[in-house]
Amino acid sequence: MKVIGATTQKIRALVSEGESALAAGPHPERARRDAESLFFYLLKRNGTERNTAWLATHGDSPTSHSDEFRALIQRRLTGEPMQYIIGETEFYGLAFRVTPDVLIPRPETEHLVEKAIELSATFQAPRIVDIGTGSGAIAVALARNLSNAQITAIDLSAPALTIARENAELHAVAIRFLQGDLLAPVVEEQFDIVVSNPPYVPESDRPTLSVEVRDHEPSLALFAGADGLDIYRRLIPQAFECLVSGGFIALEIGYGQSAAIAGLLGAAGFRNIEFTPDLQGIPRVSCAQRPS
Repeated sequence: MKVIGATTQKIRALVSEGESALAAGPHPERARRDAESLFFYLLKRNGTERNTAWLATHGDSPTSHSDEFRALIQRRLTGEPMQYIIGETEFYGLAFRVTPDVLIPRPETEHLVEKAIELSATFQAPRIVDIGTGSGAIAVALARNLSNAQITAIDLSAPALTIARENAELHAVAIRFLQGDLLAPVVEEQFDIVVSNPPYVPESDRPTLSVEVRDHEPSLALFAGADGLDIYRRLIPQAFECLVSGGFIALEIGYGQSAAIAGLLGAAGFRNIEFTPDLQGIPRVSCAQRPS
């Protein structure tokens, strides 16, 4: 790993130094973009908003953030995700706070939000429960787009729920947050829609994951047994019991899992099973209905 020196430099030279260091890291194709993003993050953290256009005209100005910038570059060189370093990410057009306590929301999960919004049109005031809410991205996105919905979000992790509550406050939405294992906290209640992006990565895939995911994102939110289906095996029967007649379950699923998920949904009693592909044509969202 390339170590950056401690000399103070002008802005352009400092950012170029960071770019050179990151070019020797795990993602050289993002070196310039990441270096600029980290520098702009430092400025924002110190109360100043700047962008690439500003950098082009002020590159010869001195900066007092050299040491802080180099420390951030070193963190990035270890594979720490940019989202954790900066502390936020974008999902469904909204900004979300993220920390290593929560999984970083992926663009693919937006398909799950879109499906849940589509299903919600069936109900006048849909009661929706989000299982394994993590950062609260799904629940908050739904709350922002469904003003008539009653949304509950559940997670096993107390630190994750802290982040989720902060994101709900950030976007001024009312969501009931509960701590517990899957649907256990609401076992006596009924819902119109159960939505979840549960852990679905097989343990055997751990060595193949990028260093950002494997070493920095929470294992609790990633891995689900030898075949990645452990959570589905528990969640799907629970969801059937808590759904109203005609209610829906919508799940994000992993690559190659559609046949197994269809089998689990059918065995639990669900009907009208369908799959929505992502932009690569991979089945990404599974939806099914409890018969009326």
